Amino acid sequence: MKQTKSVEDYLEAILMIQQEKGLCRSIDIANHLGFSKPSVSVAMHNLELDGSITRADDGSILLTEKGLRIAREILDRHRFLTDFFCDIGVDPHVAEEDACGIEHAISAETFERLRVWYQAWRAQKS
Repeated sequence: MKQTKSVEDYLEAILMIQQEKGLCRSIDIANHLGFSKPSVSVAMHNLELDGSITRADDGSILLTEKGLRIAREILDRHRFLTDFFCDIGVDPHVAEEDACGIEHAISAETFERLRVWYQAWRAQKS
């Protein structure tokens, strides 16, 4: 399965829900993302075929090593970008929305350079 914005959003949502609730079910994902239960069901089937998730007997959704790696990367980008935007004066709600879009589009190289610059900038401010 190609790693698209949609795939990344689903995996990130699963990780966020697991961190918040301890386990994740399809209904949690539907509620979190505002998608229909049938759409989430199709996506979970595709993610399972791709090897990004597995499903437990109780219906909970578990990230595989592959899915967890992608989810952590996207969530890390999301949190970093949100913090960065807030630190430069962007309204927190706008920062959150912008981070959600940019986390998928920014290259690994640009993201790492931004992270290094930001860390140096914050150290200089201290």
